[in-house]
Amino acid sequence: MYHAIKDELGEEVEYVWHDAKSLDEYDGILLPGGFSYGDYLRSGAIARFSNVMDEVKKAAAAGKPVLGVCNGFQILLEAGLLPGAMRRNENLKFICKTINLKVANNETMFTNAYGKDEIIAIPVAHGEGNYYCDEQTLQQLVENNQILFQYEDNPNGSLQNIAGISNEAGNVLGMMPHPERAVSDILGSADGLKLFQSIVKQWREQNVVTS
Repeated sequence: MYHAIKDELGEEVEYVWHDAKSLDEYDGILLPGGFSYGDYLRSGAIARFSNVMDEVKKAAAAGKPVLGVCNGFQILLEAGLLPGAMRRNENLKFICKTINLKVANNETMFTNAYGKDEIIAIPVAHGEGNYYCDEQTLQQLVENNQILFQYEDNPNGSLQNIAGISNEAGNVLGMMPHPERAVSDILGSADGLKLFQSIVKQWREQNVVTS
């Protein structure tokens, strides 16, 4: 994630420790993948109690872009910043491969550089990526266009082929595939770079004043 922002996107980026007491100086927050606290209990269930999560919630409430990828998505679900829950993959196996995603909504701060229904190649690497929610929540996600990415060939059993969803305000995105692993052709795909470019483009349009 750090490499994607610094070397490929060409923007400033810093690591933030889990006990950070303020995120006010940052324009956006990125929660990367991994195995926080060894994924004990449930993925993201312990990490969501980290001190920094109070600051992540404040940033989200202030309208700053918040992106959670893989374990980061799971943490956002556990923290209540996104609706629904994550279950074990349908085949009960860890999945690690590049898959095709459909950009279901390209009118957001995370997807404005993509075309509507554009198919992009992004890697997945997870054992608990089977997204689930109740019927009422699913109806809200559909009606509010909060489903941003869908699998073309569902690898994990996720409801409605969901690969990524946003909050209702549109500034918090959780997705299981790893766009930061698809930011250069040498990695097999550069399709993920547009996601980060989308964030920067919209932030600058809304916040940078030129004379």
